[in-house]
Amino acid sequence: MNSILPINVDDVLSGRVESARLEFTPTWDPKGNASQILKTLSAFANDLQNLNGGYVVIGVEERDGVAVRPVRGVPPDTLDSIQKEVQGQCNRLDPVYVPIFCPVRVDDRHVLVLWAPPSDIRPHQAPDGEKGERKYYVRIGSETVEARGDVLRQLVEQTARVPFDDRLNREASSEDLRITLVREFLRDIASDALAEPSSERIYASMRITRPVNGHAAPTNAGLLFFSEDPRRWFRGAKIEVAQFQDGAGGNTLEDQVYSGPLHHQVRQCLASLQNLTTTRILKRGFETRRWVDYPSQALREAIVNAVYHRSYEPGFPDPTKVHIYPDRLEVISYPGPVQGVELIHLVGEIPPPPVPSRNRQIGELLKELRLAEARGKGMARIFRSMRENGSPEPHIDFDSGRTYFRVTLPAHPEHGTFGATRLVRRRKPTVHSM
Repeated sequence: MNSILPINVDDVLSGRVESARLEFTPTWDPKGNASQILKTLSAFANDLQNLNGGYVVIGVEERDGVAVRPVRGVPPDTLDSIQKEVQGQCNRLDPVYVPIFCPVRVDDRHVLVLWAPPSDIRPHQAPDGEKGERKYYVRIGSETVEARGDVLRQLVEQTARVPFDDRLNREASSEDLRITLVREFLRDIASDALAEPSSERIYASMRITRPVNGHAAPTNAGLLFFSEDPRRWFRGAKIEVAQFQDGAGGNTLEDQVYSGPLHHQVRQCLASLQNLTTTRILKRGFETRRWVDYPSQALREAIVNAVYHRSYEPGFPDPTKVHIYPDRLEVISYPGPVQGVELIHLVGEIPPPPVPSRNRQIGELLKELRLAEARGKGMARIFRSMRENGSPEPHIDFDSGRTYFRVTLPAHPEHGTFGATRLVRRRKPTVHSM
């Protein structure tokens, strides 16, 4: 019954996983907290916001939303019985849904992680109490609540609607995935799954393949991260960087294209822009001023956000674009934000509504690599880092038809002091792949 937890358990306990996807409980009690755990598991399976399910961790106390360390743990001789009891309780869900059981050792103690990936047959109902009627539950923030009114309507409308990045790709096979790329990823996130010798078992545990018609097929996200050239299936899976001498109609100083696995694209693109984040020092009399042309955090968040939230469906073949002008840098992706997200949510005036995100598996993989942060935090970080650098306020825009999304980072006011900054030159061709 035990399985591999592909994420690093310390990430689960340290707050790197959003509270909306995490629930701690110090013990398991079939007659006590079993009903609440069952509701939470059904809420994670329902995955209203496409956050990629969640985790219930048994054996860990919580204080102000943070895991208490060292963990309390559970007696090791009870692990098997707890798993059997949880599985028995999950038979009360409608339709039946069973999480993935992952016993792990933390702080020299045993805890049981119930990993609840999003369900392909959502929505699920859980009983309200030991003998109560079944109801639909969802996660709103860090709370499990009953789905009612518009929330219930939205949940029911999502029935059998799987985000594009989490769908199986019938034009590819598991042989199109490269185990070397997968193991590199697991090494980067310090996952215990790295010790598993079977590539098929690793793929299944990471949910980048699922069985169909007697064989394992890869998900679109699996191909985007772990195939040599995702452009075989997704024409827009690349980043184009162009530096212009003047305005939009001016001469192009340099072009670079980054392809290959999505996270490699992001890292290579950021490496090529490193000159833009070099600290500048200007001395005027007794005054010394330090700044960067573009704060590295703002630059990283803008590019990762574009790669994370864009669409890779056939109707959006344009690449992610980075345009560098003498006075600004623009990051453009396609299409615009999902319906329900407006400009006021992106500039930090009010929190974003609980609408489903476009990609759930892409976001999970980027977060595990520490390239992306919790949902809804990226834009706030851009604004804060620009302000702390003394840069003008960034600009966010998209058209009424939501065909594009653009983040504009104005250059620091002293940018012109040092003249134009060129992209990092490489001896290799400007098309980068694996």
